[in-house]
Amino acid sequence: MSYLWILLAVSLAVSAIGWKYFIYFFSLGYGFSIAALAITMFIMFHPAITTATALACAVLLIFGCRLGGYLLFRERKAAAYRKILFDPLLKQEKPLGVILSVWIFCALLYVCQVSPVAFRLGNMTAGKPVYEIWVWIGAVVMLCGVLLEAGADAQKNAAKKANPKRFVDKGLYRIVRCPNYLGELVIWTGCLLTGIGACMTVWQWIIALIGYAGIVYVMFSGARRLEIRQNANYGEDPEYQEYVRNTPILLPLVPIYSVEKYEWLKA
Repeated sequence: MSYLWILLAVSLAVSAIGWKYFIYFFSLGYGFSIAALAITMFIMFHPAITTATALACAVLLIFGCRLGGYLLFRERKAAAYRKILFDPLLKQEKPLGVILSVWIFCALLYVCQVSPVAFRLGNMTAGKPVYEIWVWIGAVVMLCGVLLEAGADAQKNAAKKANPKRFVDKGLYRIVRCPNYLGELVIWTGCLLTGIGACMTVWQWIIALIGYAGIVYVMFSGARRLEIRQNANYGEDPEYQEYVRNTPILLPLVPIYSVEKYEWLKA
């Protein structure tokens, strides 16, 4: 699995943008690292690429470029977002050891996230028997997640443009309060599915599951931060209170309406 070292080197190089501003390890560095990893996998395994695996790499590329571009555009255009992003607490200088640890952790996580596709391609190159049906299923699920995330971002932008001071509860936000994070969970669930039928070893599955568990934790942690911020902004609004009581925070049909009290989600 020497190709994992190449992927890690690419992830470290791209996510190094976080050295400029710490939060970029988790935002711009995240999106653009996934895009770079998709390109790297396509180049490394080009002789073994099939239509289905090419689609999986393409979806990862689209996801990464869209997310990175969206975050970059929002940073430049949205004053409210810049206020959050450049909060004085976030701008405080971090110890060198903390920055280095977070950089390495993020780079490793991003590689683990895309690893089911990488392992499938690596095993195909090694001549192991693989089955295409699951990469097709996974790629389609991933694409649905990208569309869900992009749609949620677009709806939120439109709603905030119409009424910047009101919380968003229309469209996809009727289903869950964080449909963009739900979209990411769908994307990485689809990516994990591509590993089925790929003749993956136990260690390969462990790496893939670490990546999946890591991003699930990150999404719930992000939902918690958003909940705390929204409670501070809209907590006195009876309409918001009613919305929170009746709309799950992240998973449709799963009656989890609040994660604020879970300190272990703090990241």
